Amino acid sequence: MAAQETPPPSSGEPWRIVAMPQSSQVYARDGSLIGEIGRQWRTLVSLRSLPRYVPQAFVAVEDQRFYQHDGVDIVGVAGAIKDALGGRLRGASTITQQLVGNMHPDIIDRTDRSPMRKLREQAAAREMEKHYTKEQILEAYLNFIHFGSRYYGIESAARHYFGKPAARLTLAEAATLAALPKGPAIYDPARHPDRARTRRNLVLSLMAEQRYITAAQAAAAQREPVVVAPNAGLSAPAPYFVDVVRVQAERAGIKVAEGGYRIQTTLDPVIQLAANEALREGTAEVEARPGYRHPTYARKPKGSTDYLQGAVVALDPSSGDVRALVGGRDYAESPYNRAVSAMRQPGSAFKPVVYAAAIADSLPPNTIVPDTALAIPLPNRTTYRPENADGKFLGPVTMREGLVLSRNPVAVQLALRLGMDSVTAMARSLGIASFIAPYPSSAIGASVVQPLDLVSAFATFANLGSRVEPRFISTIEDQAGKVVWQMRPLAPTPMIDPKVAFIVRDMMRDAVDRGTATAVRRYVPPSIPVAGKTGTTNDNADVWFVGMTPDLVAGVWLGFDTPKTITPGAAGGSLAAPIFGRLVQKAGAGRGVAAWLPPEGIVSAELDRATGQVASDATPPERRYTEYFLPSTEPPILRMDAWRILRVGPIVR
Repeated sequence: MAAQETPPPSSGEPWRIVAMPQSSQVYARDGSLIGEIGRQWRTLVSLRSLPRYVPQAFVAVEDQRFYQHDGVDIVGVAGAIKDALGGRLRGASTITQQLVGNMHPDIIDRTDRSPMRKLREQAAAREMEKHYTKEQILEAYLNFIHFGSRYYGIESAARHYFGKPAARLTLAEAATLAALPKGPAIYDPARHPDRARTRRNLVLSLMAEQRYITAAQAAAAQREPVVVAPNAGLSAPAPYFVDVVRVQAERAGIKVAEGGYRIQTTLDPVIQLAANEALREGTAEVEARPGYRHPTYARKPKGSTDYLQGAVVALDPSSGDVRALVGGRDYAESPYNRAVSAMRQPGSAFKPVVYAAAIADSLPPNTIVPDTALAIPLPNRTTYRPENADGKFLGPVTMREGLVLSRNPVAVQLALRLGMDSVTAMARSLGIASFIAPYPSSAIGASVVQPLDLVSAFATFANLGSRVEPRFISTIEDQAGKVVWQMRPLAPTPMIDPKVAFIVRDMMRDAVDRGTATAVRRYVPPSIPVAGKTGTTNDNADVWFVGMTPDLVAGVWLGFDTPKTITPGAAGGSLAAPIFGRLVQKAGAGRGVAAWLPPEGIVSAELDRATGQVASDATPPERRYTEYFLPSTEPPILRMDAWRILRVGPIVR
């Protein structure tokens, strides 16, 4: 039997059955298991709740005279001595001895091969048998032993190898688990199904020989393939999400790491799986691009985490409930949660904040702003010269085109016109808490943000100006089923004019349909409304896409933990936007939901895209589009027509 990783403190008396640490279970919004919290993943179960063949399988292979001996199997010891004299070493420890040694490793060190250790273990086993019944000892053994990975006890093993409680194990599954104490890593049914099957069949044969089952039952079970549950019995692997849950629970004063709690969360397994797969596929595609010169995830040096990382956050814009969170490519190698702990430059993904401030300040989206070279003197006597990713300047463009095509000088000029204080105030209204430096470069994302904060800010656009707070946990129950903590969803808080939010969202919709984020449409059909904004830092070290459908807001970030150029020409539109598109496609987001409709009081008009002016009879169809305005910011000709109608009255034929 393998020794446990973190033994509980000993009572000082090695014959005592001590309290065993348990874990807390974390569940998705649909009630499915997504993780556990605790150093040892264990849930205690009673022996009588198990099918009879479960304990019988362990007795058959580990201690066939368990019900006859007094803690030490004299017949087994004699056989082991005889085999040792013949050159074949084998153990003769009973289940009771195994329990004593593993439950009290500070007193009975099972790595000590000396006769004295063996004698101490035998004495403790005999003493244990005087104080406890066979049923109590066997129950403690099944709840205590290590089954590989972080799985301790029969319930945890059944849950993570076969995706079911131990009470529902089949005969073949019970025999497979009984094969594990001899060597959890060697007979792991997930990693070594052939080895597991061979030893499982041995267990079944022993059960038949000892008349726990019939020969026919053994033969039938031996014919079954070894089939384990996908994702280690979890509906969706979400270790980074579970880490956030643990931290939030502990901050609320709930000691979930001590075990026994049931935590209900907001995670959606379908969306989490989609996020996992989208990030895995998307980063692999980036690494396979011609000219990619960094170590790849598949071919990195052993132990290194210096490969392309990523983060994905998805939440329900109506409630703030976090539906998926991925904080990196491999939690086991790098548990650092980039989705909530990293502070990175958002690049142009910050621009919607600037444009929201401009629209709120009564600048209409058809305002002409020159996309031109700028030379801005700074207080430190340097000159700031914002450029575009393509190295070009397009000349006069509308504000809408400036956002759709992500022209940096346009955003910088808007921020200077408004004042960086106004931009910062808008960022705070949207939910961005990090420091925004009062410099022109912050208008195009030079100030760092947390990915979760940025995604939450975009939810304000999705909600037509109402902000939501990200929520991970809904309730926490103790072992008795009593709710000890809960967080009810807060009603969205109105922060900016719904008309302002709608206009900026519509501009971002244009960015997806014909701007820098058209890669999204390779995965999401035009029938599903999508809006969003790409982001790329000057040195191509961070790439982003944050976007939304009517029912989901999500953000994708890619980069290295130590910032460096991903590839020359790396851009959010080509690297991050496709991952968002995959996520939406795999999650089924936006299907069957209502389209975006303009809020009451907004003014609309058909404009000429080339000029930003009201379309005329001569404007060709391909240049016509619908623009939206705050009242009194629409083109003067429309205001004049409105006044004429009020003055003269409608013409009735």
